[in-house]
Amino acid sequence: MKKLLEKIDYNNIPHHVAIIMDGNGRWAEKRGEMRTFGHKKAIQSVRDTINGCKELGIPYITLYVFSSENWKRPKQEIDNLMYLFHTNLKVYLEEIHEKNVKIITIGEIERFSEMIQRELSFFMKKTKNNTSCTLVLALSYSAREEILRATKKIAKKVCDGFLSIKDIDYSVFRSHLYTEKLPDVDLIIRTSGEQRISNFLLFQSAYAELYFTNILWPDFRKEDFFEAIINYQKRKRRFGNVE
Repeated sequence: MKKLLEKIDYNNIPHHVAIIMDGNGRWAEKRGEMRTFGHKKAIQSVRDTINGCKELGIPYITLYVFSSENWKRPKQEIDNLMYLFHTNLKVYLEEIHEKNVKIITIGEIERFSEMIQRELSFFMKKTKNNTSCTLVLALSYSAREEILRATKKIAKKVCDGFLSIKDIDYSVFRSHLYTEKLPDVDLIIRTSGEQRISNFLLFQSAYAELYFTNILWPDFRKEDFFEAIINYQKRKRRFGNVE
């Protein structure tokens, strides 16, 4: 661990890291367990990643917890996931609060049960003044749906006379996204060996660096997170400009 930390350039720390936490089901199946077992075991990976962010001073981290498409999974898996949320959410969020981490959510939170919505709302209010870093939980999230939602909101303002078409620019569009108060993503990490971004933060990741690892999410540890940061720091980010 010490050798890894020595390789990190603290003057080139990403401002916003987003993680597609993939591989829970496959991790469990390799062990002859139900897919939900992998989801349950993945919490240690979340702990390690948040601790890694705090150690490096990364101010924002977004975790792709549950996509809109995940609702299409088998009913038993969905029911088991909702049960895990129901039984463990308060404990996990309290633990995160104790780390002085601010919690916010993006996505169609209204699709979850009232109990889960209440817990999320409670901890967002409870942690709003925390300062070590901001944890963004993407829940029932779809980037395409987010973009469509923003477009409809802007169109309604134009139709109602509150906004002129000529005034619509990137900043106006951004202000109608779930992530209106968040910076663009600098680095996307995806575990499990899959190499796609799966409808995740499409607008916000226009110039994000992509890092793919074969490690299944329940096995992802702080050392693996630091390796991703070191890899990120070796790249030249041009943002469309020439060198």
